[in-house]
This record gives sequence, structure tokens and C-alpha cells, in this order.
Amino acid sequence: MSVGTIATLALGGMLAVAGPVLAAAPAPVNVTVNLIDACGVQKPAGTVVVKQTADGIELDTNLSGLPPGEHGFHLHEHGSCAPADKDGKPTAGESAGGHYDPAGTKAHKGPDGGGHKGDLPKLQVGADGTAKTTLRVRGLTLADVSGKALVIHEGGDNYSDTPKPLGGGGARIACGVVPPAR
Repeated sequence: MSVGTIATLALGGMLAVAGPVLAAAPAPVNVTVNLIDACGVQKPAGTVVVKQTADGIELDTNLSGLPPGEHGFHLHEHGSCAPADKDGKPTAGESAGGHYDPAGTKAHKGPDGGGHKGDLPKLQVGADGTAKTTLRVRGLTLADVSGKALVIHEGGDNYSDTPKPLGGGGARIACGVVPPAR
């Protein structure tokens, strides 16, 4: 074998190994988040940029106009922020459905807890009504969140179904639909 042939084979082998490493991550996705109420989608609250990472996703929040304090933050199963009837009355964001739970666990255990995959880290809103932070979520991909809704709840989240179901976050106050993957 000539030196040129060996070099060509070596280069080909390196490219074959490097190929997967050089594969680009999916492009980040911008999600517009709006305040919601029983009448429907209201004024804009900002954006969340969803980025793929090696072990999950990052959610870069740039939100304003929210009540200060801790809020439950979840990925819901349907890509809609519209109201729908619950217990006979229109309810904010009810068309988003329940928390994303592809394994059917029916358990609210928080991120990394083995329950709903849609259980995201709590969202902390400052005294000025803004939330500008990066939240990391292991085990989710951009494909998982595609076409679903990001929902912010009125209250905090204890990552449990007791004493109140779904962490006790209460009413849905803001929502954004993650654009479907192309």
C-alpha cells in the first residue's frame, strides 16, 4: 500500500469517527409567552428560548408582567393556550391539557423525579415582575417539547401531589406554544 493510500484511508477513518461529533445541534426555538385568563390569550409576557443540550434542554426565560414569587412551570401535552370548560366554567389555558406524561406515570414528582416529563423547574419571578434566567431540564429533547405548551401557574410547586394535586400551583396565568419541529 502506498503512503498516499494509507493517508487517504486514515483521513476517511477520522472523518467517519468525527462525523457524529460534528453534527449540529437542532436550532434553538423561540416561544412567545402571553398572559392568559378565562377569556383567552391576553397581552405578551415575553419569550422562552428552548435549546437542545447534551443531556436535555435549556429554557432561557425573558419574561415580565408576572406576579412576583415562585411559580409552577410545566410542559403541557397540547399546543394550545385557549380556555376550555372545566367543571362547567371557562378556565384559563385548559386547552393545553395536562402535564406531558408520555409514560403514563400520573405522578407529579418534579424534574428528575420519575413522574411527568413535563415537570419543569420552578420559575422564580422577581419583585419587578421579571424572570430572566436559564433553567436546565435533563431528559427532554426539542422533539419532546415540539408542538406542546409551556404553562406558568399562579402559585409555587412542591413537586408532589399532596396536599394539593400537581404541586399546588393552581390557576394557569401564562402560556406559550412551542412551534412544531420542521
